Amino acid sequence: MDRVPKELPGARPPRWLRVLPWVLLLCVLAAQFLTPETVQLSFAFAVVAPLASLAYGVRGTSLVAAAVMLALVVPYARAAHVSGGDLLALGLIGAVSVLLAWARARREAQLVTVRTVAEAAQYAVLPPLPPQVGPVRCGALYRAAVRTALVGGDLYDVQPGPYGVRAIVADVKGHGLSAVSTVAALLGTFREAVLDEPELAGVAARLDRRLVVDSSRGEETELFATAVLMEIPCDGPDGEPGDGSGGKVTTRVLSCGHPPPLLVTRGGAREVEVESGPPLGLGLTEFAAPVPVTVPLEPSCVLLAHTDGVTEARNAAGQFYPLMERIRPELDPVALVRSVWRDLSSYTSEIVDDVALLALRVSPRD
Repeated sequence: MDRVPKELPGARPPRWLRVLPWVLLLCVLAAQFLTPETVQLSFAFAVVAPLASLAYGVRGTSLVAAAVMLALVVPYARAAHVSGGDLLALGLIGAVSVLLAWARARREAQLVTVRTVAEAAQYAVLPPLPPQVGPVRCGALYRAAVRTALVGGDLYDVQPGPYGVRAIVADVKGHGLSAVSTVAALLGTFREAVLDEPELAGVAARLDRRLVVDSSRGEETELFATAVLMEIPCDGPDGEPGDGSGGKVTTRVLSCGHPPPLLVTRGGAREVEVESGPPLGLGLTEFAAPVPVTVPLEPSCVLLAHTDGVTEARNAAGQFYPLMERIRPELDPVALVRSVWRDLSSYTSEIVDDVALLALRVSPRD
C-alpha cells in the first residue's frame, strides 16, 4: 500500500529559525558599537534567549543565553548604560528561556509518542496491502483528507478465501478520525464474510447488517456506506484463477451505491456496467439485493476501483476530475494507482475528501 506517514508538524524547526538567534545577537552587538552610549539597547538583548527557546533544546538555549551574558560582561562590549540590574534581568530571562525550552522539548516528545501510538493503531485498522494475494497482483493507495490522519472514512481490502480472492473498496459516511471505528467494523465483518459467504450478495448483506446494528446501538442514527465488492474465483487447477468453466478468468463485481470500477487496458479505460444496489447500512439489501455482474479479467487488463474522493475532486475552475479521460493505461497495478494520484494531485490544488484506489490484475500464467 502506498501510504506515507506525515511528519509531526513542528517537530524539527527550520534551519533559518535556528540561525536567527545568533544573527540577531551579532546585529545587536554591532549596533551597540555603532550607536552612542546613551542609546538603550538592552531590550534587544532580552529577546535573543526567548527566541532561541523556540528552535533549540535546553543545551542550545543555555548556550545562546550564556553568549548573551558573556557579550555584556566583556568590557569592550558592555555599554556604560548597562547596569548590574540589567544583567540580572537578562540572566533571569535566560533562565526562563531555558525552562521554556525544556517544557517545549518535553511536550514534543509526548506528541511524538502519541503520534506513534496513533499510527500503530491506524495501521492495525488498515494494514499495508501485500503486492500479491494468491494469483492476483494488487496496487493500492490511500490519502486521508485530514492531514494528521493516516486512516479516514475510506477503506479497501483484498482477502483470499474458499470462494476465491475477494476485494472491497468502500466509502463510509464522514471522513477523518470520527469514521475510523466504522471502517474497522466493516473490515472485520468483510474478512469474516469472505470465509463464510458463498456469494457476494451474502457478503453485502453481512456488511449491511453490521452497520444497521451499530447505528441502532450508537448515537449515530444515519450510519451508512457505499461499497463495491469484487471476486475472482480460483476454481482452476492448483488454485489458478477461473470460474470452473475451462479456466476462463473472470471477476464478479457488485456495487452498493458506489462508483463503478474501471477496466483498464492498453487501449484505454471503460466503466464496468454494473447495476448499483442500495448503500450499506439502510437495511435494504434483504428487499433489494444487489446483483453482481461478470466481467472478463485477462492478464492484459487491470480492474481499478476508487472512491468518490477521486472523481469529485475539482480544479481551480470548479471542474470535476475526469478520471477516464486522463487515465494513463498501466498494466502494473502499483504503477497505475501512483500515476492516477500524481495526475489527480496536479489537477486539483487541494484534496478535500479521502481518496482510495485499488487496482487488481490476474498474474499471467507461466
